[in-house]
Amino acid sequence: MTELTATPPGASPVAASASSPGQGPGTRQSVVTSDFDTFIRMLTVQVENQDPLNPIDSTDFATQLATFSGVEQQVLTNELLTSLGAQLGTGDLSQYASWIGMEARVAAPVLFDGTPVKVTLSGDPSADANQLVVRDAQGAVVLRQDITGDRQTLLWPGKDSFGNPLPPGRYTLDVVSIQDGAEIAETAAEVHGRILEARLDGAQTRLVLAGGQDIAPADVIGLRVAQ
Repeated sequence: MTELTATPPGASPVAASASSPGQGPGTRQSVVTSDFDTFIRMLTVQVENQDPLNPIDSTDFATQLATFSGVEQQVLTNELLTSLGAQLGTGDLSQYASWIGMEARVAAPVLFDGTPVKVTLSGDPSADANQLVVRDAQGAVVLRQDITGDRQTLLWPGKDSFGNPLPPGRYTLDVVSIQDGAEIAETAAEVHGRILEARLDGAQTRLVLAGGQDIAPADVIGLRVAQ
């Protein structure tokens, strides 16, 4: 595998709903049942104390019962949807459990720890020039180096434009394609990392790579047995 070498600057000609504590689905359902019993007792008292010369219209009772029944059903429906959502989230997590231990390829920043990092680069072969541009966590350019536009997998040694080792940290690698002196495209480098963990973050599944990257399953470009 080829290792990248540094080129000093100037050498190139171009540049969901949550439950409160103690309020589980069973608790809220019992509250609904209790409220319904209270509602029936209120209706009974209302009937017992109505004016015999001006009785309450029976349609009023029917309307009140229908209204309460609708509210009760809505509460129970919400409980069911919450339960289904939790089950689906757990199922989604188990779906990616088989990925643990495999090597993923993803367009993400590099977490450099002092050892060379395997990256896949691709630019525009038809462009006048392609350059690897490396930026540190603050966005400052620490390396600008001419490369070919062909897709290639290389070892990035973690050095700046003068060949000096860079300190450990997070770096962003992009291939900038240049045509007639202007940048026409910028393609993020793809890094390789073994999947260490699949976890739930709220309702979303996240994957943690050996390099420390925290990514979504949809960000994975390639997957293979770890080498």
